Amino acid sequence: MKQTSSITPPVKPTPVDRIGYRFQKFSHIEGISGILLVFATAVALIWANSPLSASYFALLEIPISFNMGPISIEEPLGLWINDALMAIFFFVVGLELKREVAIGELSSFRKAILPGLAAVGGMIVPLGIFLALNWGDPMTMEGWAIPMATDIAFALGVLALVGKRAPLSLAVFLTALAIVDDIGAILVIAIAYTEAIDFRMLALGLGIVLLLLLYARLGGRSLLVYFLLGGITWFAIFESGIHATIAGVLVALTIPVRTRVNTRDFSDWMHKLLHWFDSENVGDGECVLTSVQRTALFEMERAIEHADSPLHRLEHLLHPWVAFVIMPIFALANAGIIIHLDLIQALLSPLALGIILGLLVGKPVGILGATWLGTTLGLGSLPRGVTKRHILGAGVLAGMGFTMSIFIAILAFSTDGHAGLLGLKLASPALLAGGGEENALISLAKLAILVASTLAGILGYLLLRTGPETVVETSKVTPPPHE
Repeated sequence: MKQTSSITPPVKPTPVDRIGYRFQKFSHIEGISGILLVFATAVALIWANSPLSASYFALLEIPISFNMGPISIEEPLGLWINDALMAIFFFVVGLELKREVAIGELSSFRKAILPGLAAVGGMIVPLGIFLALNWGDPMTMEGWAIPMATDIAFALGVLALVGKRAPLSLAVFLTALAIVDDIGAILVIAIAYTEAIDFRMLALGLGIVLLLLLYARLGGRSLLVYFLLGGITWFAIFESGIHATIAGVLVALTIPVRTRVNTRDFSDWMHKLLHWFDSENVGDGECVLTSVQRTALFEMERAIEHADSPLHRLEHLLHPWVAFVIMPIFALANAGIIIHLDLIQALLSPLALGIILGLLVGKPVGILGATWLGTTLGLGSLPRGVTKRHILGAGVLAGMGFTMSIFIAILAFSTDGHAGLLGLKLASPALLAGGGEENALISLAKLAILVASTLAGILGYLLLRTGPETVVETSKVTPPPHE
């Protein structure tokens, strides 16, 4: 007879526990945030084109001030969303980037080369298409980087709907590709969309980043220190003239990704703490904890906190907030455009066609072509179970620029270089008639992005869904007892 071991849970799960468990599984699917983005976008469009339209734009213009000692900022709500909340988004992007480079899919040349080449191809070809259609127009040329971006939440959300016809390795490939794509977007924002620079404030910001690197090098692990100094870095970069979201990336790159805990010592210490805890058990165990047990629990908590790296702790803490709060708020604040006949007809203009064709055609052509080149030259090989059809489908899904493309569009067509300020009063017929060219460009760019992203999602889904079913590598998730 085989001996089996079972683990009895410390408490019997309640209905609330079971609901929480299901929600945890739900929230761990990164692409699910795409559903919230779609909902927020729909709300913004309906609101902006309803009789309550004025209240939508007035809300984004509400001034909000922040004062703390010498630091004083007063800006509209729209700018706080695009400069402050998006800095947190880029901070998480920076954490993901550092993790992937240190221990993930970009940690070696062999792993990184193919998705890296695919990402570069997926940026160069859309750029070429946009420039070919807009060359010679200095106003629309400012939007050259718009079709280069990819919204990973939307792309993975659609990929999840494909089911078994898309292997897990394809999602890994698409995620790695999107990380490299984000690097390109970060460089574009930092270099191309920065006008005047206050070098004193920039030096202050970079000095604090160096201080954070030194703190991490000396073994500093306090999240509070990173939070406080990171906030000052954001303010310094904001005042320097470089877009404040870059501060999020810079601070993220200082966060330690590795732990200094000896795994054997950690295991021995936890066994001792469990022994102390168990030695105090009396009766049936359902009683008030003793002082020894409370001390053991406290020490376990401290040991676990020190065993995990600050990067993983921050990523685990912030990722749900970014996916389910910050990104939907960004979509709600920036997707609201007044749609009318003139704007729809303008979809045939070079600016709109450059964005639509860049995302819808340039992305898949660039990604598929660069992947083919990489495999032909022997620089890398396709992931297990992934075919050229899968790469083409992933390339089409990468054309869902949405969040990043809208963000770049606001930067490109705002005269003062700050996201959101001119994007608050988006194009109306009066603006399109004259005197508001830049606001009209923002509205047109946003509509083109929405059209391209929608078509890319539908076409990518159909392309992958109609393909042959593949054997998907899955990891089993054990439900809680008494499910």
